[in-house]
Amino acid sequence: MASDDAQGGPIGFLVGLKAEADLLRRFFPDSPIAISGATRDGAERGAARLVACGVSVLASFGLAAGLDPALAPGTILVPDAVVAEGKLFPCSPSLRRRLGAGLRGVVAGALLHSDVVVLTAEEKQRLAHETGCCSLDMESGFVARAAQKAERPFAVLRAVCDPASRTLPPAAALALSPDGGLGVGALAKSLLCHPSQIVSLIKLGCDASSARRAMLRFLEFKASTASS
Repeated sequence: MASDDAQGGPIGFLVGLKAEADLLRRFFPDSPIAISGATRDGAERGAARLVACGVSVLASFGLAAGLDPALAPGTILVPDAVVAEGKLFPCSPSLRRRLGAGLRGVVAGALLHSDVVVLTAEEKQRLAHETGCCSLDMESGFVARAAQKAERPFAVLRAVCDPASRTLPPAAALALSPDGGLGVGALAKSLLCHPSQIVSLIKLGCDASSARRAMLRFLEFKASTASS
């Protein structure tokens, strides 16, 4: 059973994107960060590296998809549990508080892990109905399993990017490179074959920008209240 002593000390963060790692380093300069590149292998390796480097607590950070229609882009999530492969992994209460749980506007609930990008609004609706989860990402399940195996507390801090009602263009599943950057070649090829995706990609980009701005404001607020 993992201890719930999550006070103090660096947090080991797993993120999907370089941009998320850059944002984290501004507020958690002493924390090790692993970037998955939004791939299963990258997430597994990243979670294992964080455990191996000796941090006492782990966290998943970045963007998430909304499964609850009430969650708009930019909604801050600090889930109380992660669901992965049908198993419930409770998050550490004290680490959740450290990441901002309980602050105004922060949503709890359960977050669903997926190994693949969920593109359609219909699939999001199905997953919400079947699991009862309000959000979804592609890293938190690996953090949860690694933390359980190493008997370490874990938690999640995410911002909603694409809402439950949004169907993503196929190019969204190809947009990232394995190192967490932009997969320009695959993205360009998809757009050349299906140029009608451009409008949907622009909307997705706007949602992602809103989510990152909301996370920045949230982290700045947390930092200001902690220092006051």
